[in-house]
Amino acid sequence: MESKPKFRPNPKLKLMDQVREVLRYHHYAYRTEQTYCQWILRYIYHFGGKTHPATLQAKDVESFLSHLATEGKVSASTQRQALNALVFLYRDVLDKPIDGEIAPVRSKRLPRPPTVLTQTEVQRLLGAMEGKHALMARILYGGGLRLMECIRLRIQDVDFGQNLIFVRGGKGGKDRTTILPRNLHQELLAHIEEVKELHHQDLEAGFGEVHLPEALARKYLNAARETGWQWVFPAGKRSIDPRSGKEMRHHVLESGLQKAVKRAAQLAGIHKKIGCHTLRHSFATHLLEQGVNIRVLQDLLGHADVKTTEIYTHVMARDIRGLQSPLDRL
Repeated sequence: MESKPKFRPNPKLKLMDQVREVLRYHHYAYRTEQTYCQWILRYIYHFGGKTHPATLQAKDVESFLSHLATEGKVSASTQRQALNALVFLYRDVLDKPIDGEIAPVRSKRLPRPPTVLTQTEVQRLLGAMEGKHALMARILYGGGLRLMECIRLRIQDVDFGQNLIFVRGGKGGKDRTTILPRNLHQELLAHIEEVKELHHQDLEAGFGEVHLPEALARKYLNAARETGWQWVFPAGKRSIDPRSGKEMRHHVLESGLQKAVKRAAQLAGIHKKIGCHTLRHSFATHLLEQGVNIRVLQDLLGHADVKTTEIYTHVMARDIRGLQSPLDRL
């Protein structure tokens, strides 16, 4: 079986335009495009800003990544992100694969148990929030969603009849279903009705399109204007889409919810390192404490490996009152 010919960027374009061309050909997310471009530029500037990466070698990539670990003191995940960007550059843009040729000094990744709130703390945290951000935080905790999975929810992804939330294109590009809390129905329905009215106003003004994956946009020409494809949490103002150049309504920025959660933690007097992901950790831990099967929890969270889910068994609340100390048995 013949292999599919590899996509080659336009050689007449500048390097960073070639990078963007290949990223968009392979349908990378816009956020990934921004991140990869930032790391590639940082790599170029590390060697003076005038040396083309094609003239550099695997040892230079290794040197840059080691510099990030030893001088920059970056985390293991940040170093891995930089590595992914440079592997993409050499493999898919410059056609000089370096995957197996580099062995940089690695940033140490120390295993840490996740920060988890008690149910009382969750109640206090959510009680200190209001409006749209309170609704979003309740969805994070009630369904175990990641921050961007909540931000990118579309109206058709919420199934009130079956009490399900459909997560499309989650981490790793995977789809899954999770729980829609029943006590969110009324509030969420009222919110979606407001979103529908906002969408109607956009249509009346000659707008109303929403960003869709390119393949869907080509196949269903009118889908971008349909109500079901609209964001559950749209931005307050329309903006220019950076790829298509069209004026449309994007989803809200994640920073708003992140700040609201931090502020609520302070108001609630919770002195833990809390972020949006803490609500997902708490969802997982509290379900395990209720006796939910770990394989079921794995599916709800969208983990590829059950070992990732097992970390929550280390932070479960356990009743040790019935245990006997070995000292008492002497």
